[in-house]
Amino acid sequence: MAKLLLQNHDHNFASQPKTAAGKHTAYNYSAMIWSSYGPYWRYLRKIYLTELFTPKLLDFYEKIRMEETGLLLKRIYDSSGKEIRLKTHLWNANLSFVSRIVMGKKFSYEPVEALEELKKMFEELLFLNGVLDIEDCFPWLGFLDLKGYVKQMKDLGKRFDGLLEKVICEREMRRKDVEILGENNMVDVLLRMADDPNLEVKLDRTALKGITLELLGGSTESSIVSVEWALSELFKNPETLKKATEELDRVVGRERWVEEKDISHLPYIDAIVKETLRMHPVSPLLAPHEAQEDCEVAGYTILAGTRVHVNTWTIGRDPMVWDAPQEFRPERFIGKEIDMKGRYFELLPFGSGRRMCPGYALGLKMIQSYLANLIHGFLWKLPGEMQPQDLDMDEVYGLSTPKKIPLIAMAELRRPSHLYCG
Repeated sequence: MAKLLLQNHDHNFASQPKTAAGKHTAYNYSAMIWSSYGPYWRYLRKIYLTELFTPKLLDFYEKIRMEETGLLLKRIYDSSGKEIRLKTHLWNANLSFVSRIVMGKKFSYEPVEALEELKKMFEELLFLNGVLDIEDCFPWLGFLDLKGYVKQMKDLGKRFDGLLEKVICEREMRRKDVEILGENNMVDVLLRMADDPNLEVKLDRTALKGITLELLGGSTESSIVSVEWALSELFKNPETLKKATEELDRVVGRERWVEEKDISHLPYIDAIVKETLRMHPVSPLLAPHEAQEDCEVAGYTILAGTRVHVNTWTIGRDPMVWDAPQEFRPERFIGKEIDMKGRYFELLPFGSGRRMCPGYALGLKMIQSYLANLIHGFLWKLPGEMQPQDLDMDEVYGLSTPKKIPLIAMAELRRPSHLYCG
């Protein structure tokens, strides 16, 4: 059914329904994920694919990714033998990287209290973008706001607006520097396009904020959630962790860290990432689609305006599709051609078709790089007398599915200390 909807009938289901989240947290549907199919959405998709996430720019961002990965590894090394909340370290590293490529500055330079508040804001954003508000189903009852979601959305939107206005103003002040030194972040690209009078679609202030928030929010949380799930599954499957370590030692060696050029030569690490995203997809429900006109799908008449949800979480655990779906078995992907580019509908962590996440390649590189280096560089163990079977694997539902109880672990360097990236 996912294939029929996202491939055979992709054009008809390429639009998005109007939701409270899209209205109040995405600047009145100005972000690509919540905008309806039409000239504006097509233009945003063009910007993402030809200006923001091109292979050339992904290569340009590699140096920044490696710098921030190195700082992450150093911070974990400095905490050797101590209990650490892994997600906090990953979140700080990822926020630094994403803020550098999106707006040319590091949020991690902000005070600790400000960073904690920012983290809560992004977590709230992902949660609220995943809830179903009564207004989404029954617009005439929206004024009731029975669960208080709309009030939360409006409040969160105001808090983000102050932050984004400051960011855009700072980049506007540096336009002369951009003219001399060139564009080095995504907001600079957007500002240049907004100033072009010949563009087919005008990017106003609201659109700039909506796109910037989408770039920050969409890249910050999803990859660190995936890495935390991967390490949690490896704790519960020590033989899998051992095989991954052996592959890294064989391919990379013990004298250096993992570089991005190594990833294509690490099929078992790739299989671990795929298995993690099968069991814990980036989005358990893909962003909703909406039929633009009546159509027939698998013998059913789907009326125009019908909302369609693709449940990637259930597909990934369907015993009709996967053997022993509740078991973590990366080996199931070894020697198979299944990829995550939206062509194999058994595995759709980033969606498929026109609405597929345009930044999936960047997100995948971040997951692979973080995970490979964390496995290669450290010996991991659970705190105290805690055993792998004691790990809580419950999820929190939202636009993503983070662990309900964050992973607490201890790391010891398994390679010479002078070789850490820094």
